[in-house]
Amino acid sequence: MVETPESNREERSAPFLGAGMGSPEVKAWFLREVLPLESLLMQFLRHNWKEQGDVEDILHDVYIRVYEAACRQIPDQTKPFVFTTARNLLISRVRKRQVIPIEAVADLDALGIAMDSPGPDRSAIARDELRRLQQAIDKLPPRLREALILRRVEGLSRGEIALRMNVSEASVSAYLMDGMYALADLLYAAPGEKA
Repeated sequence: MVETPESNREERSAPFLGAGMGSPEVKAWFLREVLPLESLLMQFLRHNWKEQGDVEDILHDVYIRVYEAACRQIPDQTKPFVFTTARNLLISRVRKRQVIPIEAVADLDALGIAMDSPGPDRSAIARDELRRLQQAIDKLPPRLREALILRRVEGLSRGEIALRMNVSEASVSAYLMDGMYALADLLYAAPGEKA
């Protein structure tokens, strides 16, 4: 069965509902209170973020933060909470991007920064971390693994991944969210907790 882009709101919430997190009350609250704000939230994000290709990813990140916060305590006023979360996420992204471009410095030696390569110990640690990551990725279910590799390694957009996997963008979002949670569990869970 081929999934179509005309999926309903409940399908878009699949990453949250299938993640095994939160109570039924939080899931119902999210469907009832947060998802109806999507068009306003998209308008807000498009207006306040100049790189339009990032807007869907930012929306997804806002949903994740809102849902995780609601798992701890459902906010009294949903709309202000959602938009404050979106605003804070945008501010955080702007701060991370405020890096001096390399072209701004004509002579790198003038910076006085040591430009040496990492030592053998750091290289060994990095190789070990990459090996652990590869083993964890190999343990993921095939659809989750494929979506994560297409997004994080090949850098495809959600729309491009949806076309390549022949699924809806909502399903891609679900695969990415579930894949990241599963990967985090594999990498960071205590040895006795791993499934």
